[in-house]
Amino acid sequence: MPTAAYLPPWCVLDPLLDQWLQEDLGRGDRTTQALDLTHQWGTAHIRLNRAGVIAGLPLVERVFQRLSPNITFSYEQPEGAVCEQPTVVARLSAPLPTILLGERLALNCLMRLSGVATLTHAYAQQIADLPTKLVDTRKTTPGLRILEKYAVAVGGGVNHRYGLDDAILIKDNHIVAAGGLTAAVEQVRQRSPFPLAIEVETETLEQVHEAIALKVDVIMLDNMPIPQMAVAVAHIRAAAPFIKIEASGNITRDTLREVALTGVDYISTSATITQAPWLDFSLTLSGHQ
Repeated sequence: MPTAAYLPPWCVLDPLLDQWLQEDLGRGDRTTQALDLTHQWGTAHIRLNRAGVIAGLPLVERVFQRLSPNITFSYEQPEGAVCEQPTVVARLSAPLPTILLGERLALNCLMRLSGVATLTHAYAQQIADLPTKLVDTRKTTPGLRILEKYAVAVGGGVNHRYGLDDAILIKDNHIVAAGGLTAAVEQVRQRSPFPLAIEVETETLEQVHEAIALKVDVIMLDNMPIPQMAVAVAHIRAAAPFIKIEASGNITRDTLREVALTGVDYISTSATITQAPWLDFSLTLSGHQ
């Protein structure tokens, strides 16, 4: 797992997990309550049912811990492991009601995040031998951004800004609203409360030259045909090698490597999150008493 993949502290995640548990449990698990399993103990294993990258095991453990402090959770595979075949990834020993109450939420988190990590890994591997970095976007599931971006990092991607307060990104609508690219950059520099990196979205070579003259920190080449992108990269490198270059817009697995070969520093795509299928896991009781 890349060293940049860090889960936020539990003081941030616990309220989310508690909310999701409340959503699922409602007034209580009628099935488990009716079976009267209060004093029984259970063991279970969690199995990955197809090849993929594991992301979310710490969340699985924490879900069960939110239901009962008296559990034992062991990792059979490390977080971020690239598994080439189905395998047991974790084992759990806990009060039987705890296992049954937390099973669905725990698996939902694991399946969603592992799906994102798996697709990200597939993308990242296509440019692993190049200096270009694969970057995510803010196109995330509401309420899940902090975890989906974590899964991107587990899969080998790099996180772009988490929110609008992380950096300044002047996009096409900002340019229209400000009355032009130069006006937008000048206003931002005058009114920013503290230094933030300034990135500008460009769609034409004219805008690229304007952004170079403004000495912004990052120039985004948005939806440019690859030949035009290559020309833009050459101009930026020659005139302002300190400016980072990001390619964005309609990036697919078929075009990813060709875009990277233009020499851009970053390629941003929402596909690793928005197009990621859930990875199949199951939890099976292996004993109870």
